[in-house]
Amino acid sequence: MGETTILHHLERHAAERPHEPAIHEKLAGVWRSTSWRNYNQRTRDFAKALLAAGLGEGDVVANLSSNRPEWVISALGAMRVGGISAGIYSTCSSEEIGYVLNHSEAPIVLVEKPEQLERVMKAWPNTPTLRTVVFLGEVEHSHDGRVVSWDDFIALGEEIDPERVDAALAGLAADQVADFIYTSGTTGPPKAVMLTHENLEWTGSVMGGTVDLNSTDVSLSYLPLSHIAEQMASILMPLIFGTQVFFCHDGLQVAEYLKEVRPTTFFGVPRVWERFESGIKGKLAEAEGAKAKLAAGAMATSLKYHEEINSGRVPPRLLNAQFQASHKVILSKILAAVGFDRCRVYVSGAAPIQTSTIEFLTSIGMPINELYGQSEGSGPTSTNLPGANKHGTVGPAIPGVEVKIADDGEILLRGKNVFAGYSKNPEATAETVVDGWLHSGDLGTLDSDGYLSIIGRKKDIIITSGGKNIAPQNIEEALMGIDIVSSAVVCGDGQRFLIALLTLEPEAAARFADEHLLDPENLHEDPRVLEHLTAAISTDVNPTMARVEHVRNFAVLARDFSSDTGELTPTFKVKRNVVNEMYADVIAATFEKGQLL
Repeated sequence: MGETTILHHLERHAAERPHEPAIHEKLAGVWRSTSWRNYNQRTRDFAKALLAAGLGEGDVVANLSSNRPEWVISALGAMRVGGISAGIYSTCSSEEIGYVLNHSEAPIVLVEKPEQLERVMKAWPNTPTLRTVVFLGEVEHSHDGRVVSWDDFIALGEEIDPERVDAALAGLAADQVADFIYTSGTTGPPKAVMLTHENLEWTGSVMGGTVDLNSTDVSLSYLPLSHIAEQMASILMPLIFGTQVFFCHDGLQVAEYLKEVRPTTFFGVPRVWERFESGIKGKLAEAEGAKAKLAAGAMATSLKYHEEINSGRVPPRLLNAQFQASHKVILSKILAAVGFDRCRVYVSGAAPIQTSTIEFLTSIGMPINELYGQSEGSGPTSTNLPGANKHGTVGPAIPGVEVKIADDGEILLRGKNVFAGYSKNPEATAETVVDGWLHSGDLGTLDSDGYLSIIGRKKDIIITSGGKNIAPQNIEEALMGIDIVSSAVVCGDGQRFLIALLTLEPEAAARFADEHLLDPENLHEDPRVLEHLTAAISTDVNPTMARVEHVRNFAVLARDFSSDTGELTPTFKVKRNVVNEMYADVIAATFEKGQLL
């Protein structure tokens, strides 16, 4: 059936460039490469093991491991035999793991750490379909044969006729479900988004084509592979376009790996880009005198230069010369220091990013292209691109996708990227896809050039006691633009006015404390910090909003939000309902204080 699945692309690369490197991982301090031929063969070997275990079409292979080749190999091996891949975030609790295993009816799950195995074993009594755990390490206790090592599992397939694997691949249908993406569950239990082979191959081909991916490109895989955005960046597009992927097992090593890998393309969620912004600002603040003036001049030139590029214009000769000189002398050194000296495509997605962050990073030679999408749309719906980038928007629809705005402001989309529905949930599917149009649940606007701007989530709309409907997202983005703020949640449902819960960005807050000679402990209560925030809200945030959107009071929390403590999803989206519940007393006390701004 031609190259209509990502597996057919893998077979092609294995045949055309068998000895070229495809994937890399760092073991015992040394980067080790796997060629396209071996990469392909390893997926075939896993597929053979599944067949030997009596698994195949419709069976789910769940994965709890971090970013590593085995995650991808097992997913592709499952797809080869008509099975389905289902990622589970590695930070999930035993109860959350049990939910996914039960819902997906997965007979097999991969784990890599003893603590993950412990969580799976705790959930196992309530997951009757689970038969085998494949442990990516040395198995000390087989639990009556239910836990096997990766090598022992692969060995099961040694006697399987390879023609059975070929036949299974030949029999795949474009509309066959290949992937379950479990929604992050910001409200209610996760739903399983069913993506077909066509969804994956078509969307990956279109998205990679928009940025002209080719076999010389290199990327670093570090965000959770359970998320469709990372699957797009680390599995789908690399398989289709033949790019190299370096796997980062531990997110804490990203900074180190970036300098070693020096990617040509890089995808990050807003929190990642904000960390870069904060760290680079800290280093720039150390510059004095002539160096500081040179850096400021280079940044201003970079902004002007990229403004021309983003508008589709050729920069004037003088501006181009000034930018090239600034880049060579100053900006290139900043980029090299973080490992971006050869990066040509910077993408932000999965959550809204502040325009101020985009503009700062663009000024140092990292022109961020913000995109928008959802799991139900196989990842991307719209995207900004070099030469077609409007800061503050998420770009026009990707080629082949239609986007329109419903009468109530909801973003609707239609195309081959629209999912096959929610597994075991026809009611939610019928509510989400109507007459072929995916109802995103997001509110937005389209400008005259077709660029999409996001207003917020329909379900997040705050209705005040005066009956005013307020979308909190833009207010929260403005609050997070304050130099020392990390996260912001606006509250006011059923109230006369709005308040905000704020958390401090650790590095920026530490610099603020140092500059003002403050005790770094309990900064959230320090009068100087509160004065600074009050002034910023009064002068920089509220004046940009309608009066009903003004933040009238705020509370600063003692620590930042985290996925470990439950306020954030694994992709750093705020769980608004969890925050409202966890900090109900703080919210109530802040409203009781009345309007101070």
